[in-house]
Amino acid sequence: MATSARASASVSSRSRAASAVGRWFYFGMSLLIAAVVIYGFSHTVNQNLIHAAPPRPWLLWVHATLFSCWVAFFIMQSGLVRTHNVPIHRRLGWFGAGLAVAMTLVGIATAIVMRRFDMRFESADAAGPAGFLIVPFWDITCFTVFFWLAVNWRKKPEMHRRLMLIATCALTAAAWGRMPNQTFAFVWFYSGVDALILLGALRDLIVMKRVHRVYWYALPALVVGQVFVMRTLLSGASWWARIANAILR
Repeated sequence: MATSARASASVSSRSRAASAVGRWFYFGMSLLIAAVVIYGFSHTVNQNLIHAAPPRPWLLWVHATLFSCWVAFFIMQSGLVRTHNVPIHRRLGWFGAGLAVAMTLVGIATAIVMRRFDMRFESADAAGPAGFLIVPFWDITCFTVFFWLAVNWRKKPEMHRRLMLIATCALTAAAWGRMPNQTFAFVWFYSGVDALILLGALRDLIVMKRVHRVYWYALPALVVGQVFVMRTLLSGASWWARIANAILR
């Protein structure tokens, strides 16, 4: 009887823990993403934006503002769902769609403008090759694709919330790339993005005892794309260098 009671208590404890993870996960992830962004950019924002010399193009300020607004918006939307204010969450969704469109357009423009700026004002070693353009292009593409997939499946909450999480995780690549460990920041920063998404898969295992199919499709596709991007950049692929230089011209 005592053994049965202990087993029952253990099962009940695991059930409560799984329930808590299920309730708080997405709001907690929104805060974790904000922490990653703040910590990552805290190492460069002063010298590269606020007190930069020479001053950075005004478009970078717009980009930074939109990016910050998205992180705050994601926290707010996650909080609204957590507090059962789903109607407000849905009404604000179209504001998020407009914000996402602005981020995509401004993000692409900023990537081009800043690559031109860095190659003009920085040393060759500091600026890096024109081919580095592939990194922000990939990050923006990932965010855009997963965001609009989330919009498309907005009436399927289990798919919508995971796709929104993946879209927002994709935006943290720039923050991971600014971490103090330069080897990690330059070569392995995409593993930080993947680790955040894997937390979503882990949540599913704890709460549902299985991983949702969104992760089975999305994460391998992301990893393949990330490997392609980094191999193209690190190998100095001539075909991409020609495209990047044409874009910058």
